[in-house]
Amino acid sequence: MLYLIILIVILSIYILAFYNIVVNRKNNVEQANSVIDIYLQQRIDLIPNLVQCVKGYKYFEQNTLENIVKLRTNFLRNKNTKTGIILDKKIDNIILVAENYPELKASEQFINLQNQLVKIENQLQASRRLYDLEVEKYNSIIKIFPNNILAKVFGFKEQDFFEMEDD
Repeated sequence: MLYLIILIVILSIYILAFYNIVVNRKNNVEQANSVIDIYLQQRIDLIPNLVQCVKGYKYFEQNTLENIVKLRTNFLRNKNTKTGIILDKKIDNIILVAENYPELKASEQFINLQNQLVKIENQLQASRRLYDLEVEKYNSIIKIFPNNILAKVFGFKEQDFFEMEDD
């Protein structure tokens, strides 16, 4: 009888510890994902300044500006990560367009905006790496035996790694 009680206590401690560790790891994944959203939002907030800075150059494609504004509006409404990624690529196109306009490239405002974008992009890359690391830790703990059984009982599901999607 004593052995049964000891076994139940040990099993209960194991289950409690497992649950707390997995919840902690899941929270880390969610926090890492929210950091990505914050940096995407910061990048989105730079768009009006970028558009205003580039707008004066008559050879710049009006279509590009309109697409960026539409994507920004869509992102702000829906907070869709896929839209944010597409928007990132369009913003990168603005930087490439600047190569064709030396006076735009030399503009102090444009240089400042470009530096801010580079900084945010670096932070985004670091955040994406952190997110993938947290997802790996979370997925690993719920996949190993006997944790996989407890994960199913508690409803913990595997998380997806961050993926860059093509437009």
